[in-house]
Amino acid sequence: MRTTDDQPAGGKRRGRRPAGQDTRNALLDAAREVFSESGYEGATVRAIAARAGVDAAMVNHWFGGKEALFARAVLSLPFDPQTLVGTLVEGDVDTLGERVMRRFLTVWDATAGGAFPALIRSLASHDKAAITLRDYLIENILNRIIARLESDHPQLRAGLAASQLIGIGMVRYVAEFEPLASADVETVVATAGPTMQRYLTGDLGLPRSNYDADRH
Repeated sequence: MRTTDDQPAGGKRRGRRPAGQDTRNALLDAAREVFSESGYEGATVRAIAARAGVDAAMVNHWFGGKEALFARAVLSLPFDPQTLVGTLVEGDVDTLGERVMRRFLTVWDATAGGAFPALIRSLASHDKAAITLRDYLIENILNRIIARLESDHPQLRAGLAASQLIGIGMVRYVAEFEPLASADVETVVATAGPTMQRYLTGDLGLPRSNYDADRH
């Protein structure tokens, strides 16, 4: 069924949305709800647009697609994942861990964690929230970074890197453990960056049999 600005899929008329920023904000609000309910994979552009009461084409118009909308609505990341990966892997591979940590902390600090605290709080009781975070952070960012590096054990490395980001985020924005909660970004980067670097490119200390059997 074709949708219009004043008749979303499902046929329920909500009235024409004002153009411009109101449409964009309506999509962000709707996306937070739909991603929370359905997870990243289950959420569709059509469903989000219907919830917002706008045409599905507005998602591409304002955000360029579902990935970028998720980044803005749920993770509060003001960048496209594919562009982000390209930016992060440029430069010295030995400082990649610092760049990853710095980028996420800088963005999250600017919004006091954005929607990240709510997403983290829902992990224990809402399976779809965990799937949402996994699908986006691991599948769309960390797996892509590690694929560029051609490192061994890519899935294990992506999971370990995600644990570092989520752990720092939880302590800094949810539990607010001091002094980490109020530490400046460069202090966190200097102390946590080396661990992130090891997860991405370093020796994981695995038994040789595991190393030989599972290089990819």
